[in-house]
Amino acid sequence: MDLTLLYRGPLASCDYDCPYCPFAKRRDTTAQLRADRAALERFAAWVAERTDDRLAVLFTPWGEGLVRSWYRRTLADLSRLPHVRRVAIQTNLSCRTDWLAEADPDTLALWCTYHPGQTPYERFLTKCRELSGRGVRFSVGVVGLPEHLDAARRLRADLPEHVYLWINAAEGHTYTDAEADLWTGLDPLFPYSRHPHASAGLPCRTGESVVSVDGDGTVRRCHFVPTPLGNLYDGSYRTALRPRPCPLTVCDCHIGYVHLETLPLYDVFAGGVLERVPAAATARTPGNAVLVGLPVPRPPSR
Repeated sequence: MDLTLLYRGPLASCDYDCPYCPFAKRRDTTAQLRADRAALERFAAWVAERTDDRLAVLFTPWGEGLVRSWYRRTLADLSRLPHVRRVAIQTNLSCRTDWLAEADPDTLALWCTYHPGQTPYERFLTKCRELSGRGVRFSVGVVGLPEHLDAARRLRADLPEHVYLWINAAEGHTYTDAEADLWTGLDPLFPYSRHPHASAGLPCRTGESVVSVDGDGTVRRCHFVPTPLGNLYDGSYRTALRPRPCPLTVCDCHIGYVHLETLPLYDVFAGGVLERVPAAATARTPGNAVLVGLPVPRPPSR
């Protein structure tokens, strides 16, 4: 089996206070942190034992995982397993980077988000340069709020040329064509984020080769469809894996719509779907970013 797992345990605490995030500055109790650690260790042990399968794992915690030692250790350990083709995590990059010396840079990758106002700009940029120096695959992104535009432009100018800068459309924010063009100038793939994607009845890889797993081992097709397919640890999910259409009206999150078969994003991000790194090299022209060697279709407005 070749399977991608999106793991989200009970961790909900974060060290940032972003006004656009409902989980900002939550604090887990000691008991909650112990439960999260136990759930993660159970999941990691399951992954380690599945030597007959080919696995990829993306950790998508509600909170910030890499400030916790058990997430750093788990990513490093899983990256060294021969049957794990990719292990990645979404992170604000507030953690130190020395732990990456224990990881296999050919397997581990980071999906990083810069949150202006939550960390000094130079500190975040220094950590990005440390990742590059260690040979770690990573992308960097910014939420596309008007007040973030200058910071995003500065970041694009200062990041290493090979690092892809993505822009997420802000939840509940409507972009005029002129506003969207500004963000597209930084991220040519922003049109995919600008509008929710009609998905009802369309073929999607989730539920067949991609699944979501929670801390109890409950398997669902993705984070956004609550219907269980079974449990990871008793193996009941396996018989439920099959092609199936999306039951939702729209899909508006990258970790969901990237798997829609009607979109070309598996080609756009070939080899980097989990960490959001495009297959083409990223180059820069003054004030602009372009993806070299890869046509970027503009999806229709909805």
